[in-house]
This record gives sequence, C-alpha cells and structure tokens, in this order.
Amino acid sequence: MTYRPRPRLHTCGAAAWILFASLSNVVAAPADAVQGERLAKRWCASCHVVSADQMRGADNVPTFSAISRNPAFDAHRIRQFLMNPHPKMPDMMLTRDEARNLGAYIATLAR
Repeated sequence: MTYRPRPRLHTCGAAAWILFASLSNVVAAPADAVQGERLAKRWCASCHVVSADQMRGADNVPTFSAISRNPAFDAHRIRQFLMNPHPKMPDMMLTRDEARNLGAYIATLAR
C-alpha cells in the first residue's frame, strides 16, 4: 500500500478565509465623497447644480444641495436610484462604487 498524505484542510481553510477577508474589505470600503464630487462635476453638472461654485443648472432640476436637505434623503437610497435608469435622467451606467460615491458626496452638502 502506498502512503498518500492527506490534504491539510486547515491550510486550505486558512487560505480561503484570507481570500474571503480580503474580498470583503474591498466590498465594504467606505464611500469616497471626493471622488463623488469629481463624478458629479463631470456627469451631473450639465443639469444639476452640484456645488456652491456652480451658478446654473437646467430648469426644473433640483440642486444637489436641495436633494441632500430633503427629509427623505438617504445616501443608500440615492445609490439605489442612480443604479436604475430613469426617463428624466440619462443612463450613465454607473458602477456601484460610483453611485455610492455620488451618494456620499450629496450627503456632505446637507451641512
């Protein structure tokens, strides 16, 4: 009979745990409001007033500041809204991180 070493399950388990932990940190990374501001100025400023230094936006379009002060505002809700195309808004094909960053930036304007 030939001796075959058994796989070291604890080694495989540890490697799997390390991989899972590293991936979960990527998913759980905090939103970046600075990056959200950059996105807003690039993609949203043609219609919305996205910052205090912007003078005009399109008529009948809420400013980001007004959106942030709405009692129903929630950065997570905005992220969900931005992930789905809407008739009045162009489909910008945002990633989840981009939508989360935009929500975080809008939240900073409530102050």
